[in-house]
Amino acid sequence: MEISEFAIGLDRQKPIDFYNCIEGKQKVQIAADAIKAVEYCRSFLEREEARGNIHYGINTGFGHLCDVSIDSNMLGQLQENLLLSHACGSGNYVPDEVARTILLLKIKNLSLGHSGIRLELIDYLVQIFNSGAVPLIHEQGSLGASGDLAPLAHMSLCLLGEGDIKYKDGIISASGFLKEIGLKPLRMVSKEGLALINGTQFSTAYGLQAVVKGKKLLKLANLCSALSLEAFNCRLSPFDARVHYIRPHPGQKSVAAEILDWLKGSGIEKRPQNSVQDPYSFRCIPQVQGAVSDLIDRVHEVIETEINSVSDNPLIFPDDQLIVSGGNFHAQPIAFSMDHLALGLCELGSIAERRIYQLINGHRGLPVCLIKDAGINSGLMILQYSAASTVSLNKQLATPSSVDSIISSMGQEDHVSMAANAAVKTYTILNNTFSVLAMEYYTAMQALSLRDYKDLAPSLQSLLQEYRELVPVLESDRNISKDVELTKNYLEGMLKRF
Repeated sequence: MEISEFAIGLDRQKPIDFYNCIEGKQKVQIAADAIKAVEYCRSFLEREEARGNIHYGINTGFGHLCDVSIDSNMLGQLQENLLLSHACGSGNYVPDEVARTILLLKIKNLSLGHSGIRLELIDYLVQIFNSGAVPLIHEQGSLGASGDLAPLAHMSLCLLGEGDIKYKDGIISASGFLKEIGLKPLRMVSKEGLALINGTQFSTAYGLQAVVKGKKLLKLANLCSALSLEAFNCRLSPFDARVHYIRPHPGQKSVAAEILDWLKGSGIEKRPQNSVQDPYSFRCIPQVQGAVSDLIDRVHEVIETEINSVSDNPLIFPDDQLIVSGGNFHAQPIAFSMDHLALGLCELGSIAERRIYQLINGHRGLPVCLIKDAGINSGLMILQYSAASTVSLNKQLATPSSVDSIISSMGQEDHVSMAANAAVKTYTILNNTFSVLAMEYYTAMQALSLRDYKDLAPSLQSLLQEYRELVPVLESDRNISKDVELTKNYLEGMLKRF
């Protein structure tokens, strides 16, 4: 099947476009308007260099060394040294999908025509991306100001034929990789090394993946909620549209409507009910998960703005014949957004764990721990422990990174955003919350199988039957971790359809 192409130009593009490019393994091409802008900008920079004017990072040192002038015949070496010296990250490698998103966003950023790089450099990056290669980038090392320097230096080493790269499911030398795809190591010219590492693409790539997946995770949380509402035999009055009409937060309204849609055709309101009201983790689903929905939408706006922005420094405005030093590399918007998203994702897991707790407690006609012969069998007792542990870890990770800062570069860079730290831990929270939701899905399905309702909502009945072909009912104790892993794999497929 032919793989479609993803065109990168000057037009505004959405996070889902980049996400689909990564997931769909699309090839990238640079649009004509971007090619023109890049060549126009480079032409102006070369004329400016010929005049001998001093500009930061083009013919000076970096950071605290900004007052050191560099001889014109050393400008390329200056840029290559920058990449080599700044590639000093540590920790685990970032996930493949994030690494390739970083590369894709860097291509977009450079294609906007304010960085002064050659079109040849972008062409190299495009060929690396289109090969399916994955840059090896460490999680730790960026302060989130002056750009994500260390991570982006690691992303860029391959251009020089330095370091290693993941290619065809193996790790090979960058020099060998370039040879295999028909390229020679690229020699940097003025401004190019700085343009490669000065930017927020590391933090923004995590943010893009997290916000798109966060939207999908919210849909899964709403489905899990519907299953748990059925399993706990809850009232549907809290989801009445009139309740949300007089407190019209968009997310609250949409979550209530989505859950009612899942429950369409259910006999839940005709069943005998002994409780006047349900616990908050059921009754307040629209208010809690709706607030998460609104938060995700706000973060999405920030990420969309950032992926269509130039976060380089200095910035080149060829129409005005200006080279301007600014602070667009400072990732404070991303830091705040990631910290906020972390709180929302944390809360999705927290309320889901409370529903697990309610379902296994032996209330409303359900057996204790959702198992026959409780005592000799422990059933889902420790599953709730596992969910609680994961939720508590998320709470610890949700401590804001953006309130922190540290002085660097001999005082020149005296305030930083810590956006990279915020982004990495938010992605961890995202994955942890997915695990908790998988546990809720497993728990609710176990409860529904024990109930054996004849009036279950048709959409949920269909899912129950499909799920039981993969994971059988828990009749007596067995290794539940295998069931949860099967559930996660099953739900990952479902998330792709959301």
